[in-house]
Amino acid sequence: MANRPFGRDQAWLLPPSVADLVPADHPARFVAEFVDSLDGTWWRAFGEDLEGEVLGAPAYDPRALLSIWVYGFMTGVRSSRKLELACREQLPYLWLTGMQTPDHNTLWRFYQEHRPRMQELFRQTVKTAVRAGLLLLAIQAVDGTKVGGNAARERTYDAAGLKRLLEKTEAAIADLESQNATDQPVPARLPRELVQAEKLRERVREAIAEVNREGGPKRVNLTDADASLMKNRQGFVAGYNGQAVVTPIEDGEGNVRVQIITAADVVATAADYGQLLPLLDQALETTGEQAAVLVADGGYHSGPNLAGLAERGQTIVMPESQDRCRQRPYHKDAFEYDPQSDSYLCPKGQCLPFLKEVKRRGKAGRVYGGIAPICRGCPAFGVCTTDRRHGRNLEIGPEEEVLRAHRRWMDSERAQAIYRRRKTLIEPVFGIMKDQQGARRFLLRGLANVREEWRLVAAAFNLRSLWRIWAQAHSLP
Repeated sequence: MANRPFGRDQAWLLPPSVADLVPADHPARFVAEFVDSLDGTWWRAFGEDLEGEVLGAPAYDPRALLSIWVYGFMTGVRSSRKLELACREQLPYLWLTGMQTPDHNTLWRFYQEHRPRMQELFRQTVKTAVRAGLLLLAIQAVDGTKVGGNAARERTYDAAGLKRLLEKTEAAIADLESQNATDQPVPARLPRELVQAEKLRERVREAIAEVNREGGPKRVNLTDADASLMKNRQGFVAGYNGQAVVTPIEDGEGNVRVQIITAADVVATAADYGQLLPLLDQALETTGEQAAVLVADGGYHSGPNLAGLAERGQTIVMPESQDRCRQRPYHKDAFEYDPQSDSYLCPKGQCLPFLKEVKRRGKAGRVYGGIAPICRGCPAFGVCTTDRRHGRNLEIGPEEEVLRAHRRWMDSERAQAIYRRRKTLIEPVFGIMKDQQGARRFLLRGLANVREEWRLVAAAFNLRSLWRIWAQAHSLP
């Protein structure tokens, strides 16, 4: 078989158009359509005027710059230098910019200036899905994922480690000063090593003051002070806890087509339970409607959260960490409350009267206790309790009623069936964000900056989902 003619000097017969090389259903075209649909009011809220300035050198159109960042975050290109290179070499970027090639400084300045308003961009992606009638809000899922920060784990120190590092740094400074001690006049600039050592000493002193202050953190990372040491599947990382609320878009048969993130946030703590209600507030604000059912994992389980959800009339499917303990025959749920005598009846028939009130974390609780001699003589002694002096005590918190009601709901077949859907609703979202959008690690430092970076990742994810639906409709005859 003969080879096709080949030559790298082949000329175009007609002047080429980049648009001819970008397919009609390409995600770059959807990004352009989305960005171009943003009106002047939105752009002014975003901090830009599409008319530009009368005086000065012509600037790049903000629609082009925003399109570059959005498409980059959709495809895993998240640094200004890589975006600069893409604008010179990749056809989708050349088409998005109209064959213009902004450098990395221009791209970075635009991103840096508008980073605090990425929440507005994220909201716009959700509102686009709402206006299109895609979000039915029959079910939502909430979860968190640990994302590495722009900081090394080894740079995280506790108070003792900071003290040792300070001593080592001061010894290094003394050694450098002795090496540079001469009779000559003081140089205009100190040696680079000495300057770096003095900066490190100052940072370590600030970290020690932060750790020692009342209510301060137990550990501090010297590269990113806001990053915390967290455990993920690969071990421990210095990073953040990315949070998201996800709503599926389903086909007519109930299969998930794509997902839309309706709330996104980042916190510097590993625990999830404190983020549930604020995330739901954000989801309600962006969608304008509360989902019929919410699905969450056990990390969000707490009495205050269940009480807050009950006040909102929100149905939630969420296990708790005590599920195994509840299988024990003498778990607190096996004791029946008698409101008339204000006492509890144990499974063996002993009455546990009210003993006293206690306070835990500023909230009042009530303690009910058995009679020690009876407990010691009970066949269940050693299983129900091992306290020979006081017998079995029950501490009842202010959310006890809502906790028991939720446990009964979670024991139902319907709740179990709904919970089995959790992994398919939200875990693929984090997989796409990390593997396809490159968000396994934040590029910025500081909680405020990382939060906006996460929101841009979430906005880009939503546009990926909307593009899939748009492309399918666009390809129809």
